[in-house]
Amino acid sequence: MSRAMKNLSTGPLMRPLFLLLALLCPITFSGCASLPNVQEMMGHELSSSDQPTKIMGHKGELSAKTSKAMIKRLEGQVEATKLLEQQVQLMQSVSGSLLVAGNKVALLIDGKATYAAMFEAIQNAKDHINFETFIFEDDEVGKQFSDLLIRKSAEGVQVNLIYDSFGSMNTPVSFFQRLRDSGVLVLEFNPVNPWKVLVGKKWALRHRDHRKILVVDGAIAFTGGVNVSAVYSGSSAGRYRREKKDEPWRDTHVRIEGPAALRLQWLFMKTWERQKGPALPNRDYFPYVEQAGNTLVRVVGSLPGESNRLIFMMYISAITHAENSVYLTTPYFVPDKQMLKALTDAAARGVDVKILLPGYSDSALVFYASRHYYTRLLKAGVQLFERRGGMLHAKTAVIDDVWSTVGSSNLDNESFLTNDEANAVILGRDFADSMQAMFERDLEESDQISPEEWEKRSFGNRLKEWPAHLLKDLL
Repeated sequence: MSRAMKNLSTGPLMRPLFLLLALLCPITFSGCASLPNVQEMMGHELSSSDQPTKIMGHKGELSAKTSKAMIKRLEGQVEATKLLEQQVQLMQSVSGSLLVAGNKVALLIDGKATYAAMFEAIQNAKDHINFETFIFEDDEVGKQFSDLLIRKSAEGVQVNLIYDSFGSMNTPVSFFQRLRDSGVLVLEFNPVNPWKVLVGKKWALRHRDHRKILVVDGAIAFTGGVNVSAVYSGSSAGRYRREKKDEPWRDTHVRIEGPAALRLQWLFMKTWERQKGPALPNRDYFPYVEQAGNTLVRVVGSLPGESNRLIFMMYISAITHAENSVYLTTPYFVPDKQMLKALTDAAARGVDVKILLPGYSDSALVFYASRHYYTRLLKAGVQLFERRGGMLHAKTAVIDDVWSTVGSSNLDNESFLTNDEANAVILGRDFADSMQAMFERDLEESDQISPEEWEKRSFGNRLKEWPAHLLKDLL
């Protein structure tokens, strides 16, 4: 059973209904999708592609000479060059999403910093606000956001909101109706409707909108792992099944100012279109955006049913081509065979591979399924860390001191196969240094799992790992 199913089954009336549906209609929940063979695709795409690197600037596509020079400058910042050469070409070939120059990117650590930056951007909105989130709760944080969105709507700013029906299922209908009544256009993503299954209609229950995207006036955008919820400020008791109920969740977001914001805007607009949302009023959704900095950004969006599973390919390719270091942070880690091989192969060739995971989780099932893989990873030389304190919810990576990603995607099948996800890839030494510093601070608040200590874990814990692992295809 997926975490979406677990979160859904919170009410006394809903729990037995959805457990029954899970038993009677397993194909509805698991589907038949599979991940692509990335090594095969990499070999084919890279061998058949003779296109030069393409980079978009604020005035359009840069010349091949200028684009090549920008990548060379990045390669000069670090010892590793293979990662940039291969990653840039592969993602350009399979995704059609180009690198975008001219951006200013700020790393936002935890909910407090993220919300402060979001509130400032929303308050300064002049034309429109597009907001897409998995969870929008009716708590003190949710009320702050809703009040501000209503105020901006009253000022004449067009406000459009997408929320996921599963992720926000605990939020009362009246909460969103208040927004609608105040002029905000609100779209519920894939509404929960078990009746469709009971009457034999096709219903993609597991297809969720896990993205977290905020775009203001087309020029400033946010993405990452932070939902709209008080768990990020410490009121997390409602979402915990383990300890540390009063400590805020640890998460990461980014603020992107510049032309790359339009890429996140495009993802929002396409979701609105696919979900058949109401017609959007005419606004300047894709304005001319001035250069705001010197950072290269690629926005990678992933949907279920895509043959190339872009974010999955992005991770496998980046890890495969890493030469010096791979530092991953993820709250839900249920790797497939390709991910395991990429990580263990990297460690075997001398890459410093560290994975930061939560020491406490809101999903006991995923927590123990994740631990099933520890033995193989530790034997291969991968270093594992579990963070103490509040729930670790960040989804980030920094590789070879130059390649970074922050987004919504976890390292599990649910993110790679069944959810809409969005990640920002940021190229550059300065941002990577900030990411690495953040990672090292998290390590100071974590316990390293040594092979010797791991072998001494209790029989009870071992007993929980195996059955949880058997459900890996649903996690």
